[in-house]
Amino acid sequence: MTRVVVDPVTRIEGHLRIEAVVENGVITDAFSAGTMVRGLEKILQGRDPRDAWAITERVCGVCTTVHALASVRSVEDALGIAVPPTAELIRNIMMATQYVQDHVIHFYHLHALDWVDIVNALKADPKKAAELAQSFSKWDKNTPAYFSAVQDKIKAFAASGLGIFANGYWGHPAYKLPPEVNLIGVAHYLDALEWQKEVVKIHTVFGGKNPHPNYLVGGVPCSINVNEVAAINSERLNLVSRLISQADEFVNEVYIPDLLAVASFYKDWAKYGGGLSNYLSYGEFPTKGYGHPESFKYARGAVLNRDLSTVHPVNPRDSQEIKEYIASSWYSYAGGDGVGIHPWAGETKINYTGPKPPFESLEGHEKYSFLKTPRWKDNAMEVGPLSRLLVSYAAGHADVKELVGQTLGKLGVPVDALFSTLGRTAARGLDAALAMIWLKDFFGQLMERVKINEVSTFNGERWEPKSWPADAEGVGLVEAPRGALAHWIKIHDGRIDNYQLVVPTTWNGSPRDAKKQRSSFEQALIGTPVAKIDEPVEILRTIHSFDPCLACAVHLYDPQGRHLHQISFE
Repeated sequence: MTRVVVDPVTRIEGHLRIEAVVENGVITDAFSAGTMVRGLEKILQGRDPRDAWAITERVCGVCTTVHALASVRSVEDALGIAVPPTAELIRNIMMATQYVQDHVIHFYHLHALDWVDIVNALKADPKKAAELAQSFSKWDKNTPAYFSAVQDKIKAFAASGLGIFANGYWGHPAYKLPPEVNLIGVAHYLDALEWQKEVVKIHTVFGGKNPHPNYLVGGVPCSINVNEVAAINSERLNLVSRLISQADEFVNEVYIPDLLAVASFYKDWAKYGGGLSNYLSYGEFPTKGYGHPESFKYARGAVLNRDLSTVHPVNPRDSQEIKEYIASSWYSYAGGDGVGIHPWAGETKINYTGPKPPFESLEGHEKYSFLKTPRWKDNAMEVGPLSRLLVSYAAGHADVKELVGQTLGKLGVPVDALFSTLGRTAARGLDAALAMIWLKDFFGQLMERVKINEVSTFNGERWEPKSWPADAEGVGLVEAPRGALAHWIKIHDGRIDNYQLVVPTTWNGSPRDAKKQRSSFEQALIGTPVAKIDEPVEILRTIHSFDPCLACAVHLYDPQGRHLHQISFE
């Protein structure tokens, strides 16, 4: 038996430690530890609820819009504020843009190198690579000259020690792609770097900037007037139209073809990484307002035991449904470690009891993470693109069922193949493809409203605190690119009394609960083969398939950078 430690897990946002027990070349147990301190909720106490979005959005520089949206939704839910239809469309456009950009970045820059061998691309024939790429894509850069130029760049990298790629596991027996496919992957990695910085200009048009575009309780902070220089005018709307067209081309002519090409060589990974059999989705993309989840493009609900015949309703307001536990987390609750607390009553009291750093192993420590452990009706749940696809597929959403069926058919695998590392990676691509379809639709609807001058973007009826009740509570739900995200808020006398975030990686990357149930990361690693203990690329494949983002799961800073808490290791 060998205990493999990966710390830090790289190509993610934040700090994650994975410890895996390997016996006879297979993982038999695993531990996921968030190693930064959580505490943003304390920063928000006593502040104006209308300002919370600006603080929570800065939890992360990757998911640059989702926390702001969750925050404004939570305040609107608490105060009964309805958002104008045009503002809802703009929010949907910004969210769909985030999906598309985030998933492309994840596939190429965070996950692809678990499957693509950069050094092996040096053996490729650029002409054959071009012919292969042209056989499944119309991307105009897929030429022998372009692939030859990319190969020259790789040679320069190799001559200088590979730079940022120096510590990769190149030549590992788990890599299976032919040299030409590896070259295509590296070339499109570079293309994606250029493309992704352009598509987020959609956020700058509607939100003023990126990262961290502006939001507003009651709507969006932008006005539309096709003839006004200082407003969103014809020129800016035309820019958004061009950026959407470019995104459509990149997703459908580069990302999806590459995903299918890579997946076709790794069908054996449909056997590994399945992990939990329970899936949770909050639903996303309102078509009739946030208060009508039945109209969402993505369905709200839960699937248990991989039973796609039943979608269980999810009520985030029910104190018995969603609870956070700390049996294995470095926190303490007034009621003891064995209790679960609904986020509206959430507590954030740090109580570090782990080993002194640097430490070699967490073995023997009952508590081993700064992430709390959320549960839905005491079930461990997976969240993310796979979960929302499965919930919507089970709920009978036609557009989801059609795309999933087509893609599985191209790969020649059954729907059960989705319950895996490969399926989770494929689901993210399908998620981007659906978001692309909906992005075009939302923008088309926006343009129709512009034509008839239905362009109100703000509802100020309950903007002033004097119109608020003395006490109010709300929840803002978002299906972020990485999965189910929620902000719970309690307001007292116009100020934030309590605020709790339960983010996707808290669901997926949390430690065991009081019943010793593993969460998604830990459970998904069980049964995974590891060919080389000192180069555990297989661990990275499964963990990266979740697209971990620890920055919003654990943190302790205030906007001025003032000292808030000190942990003593004595």
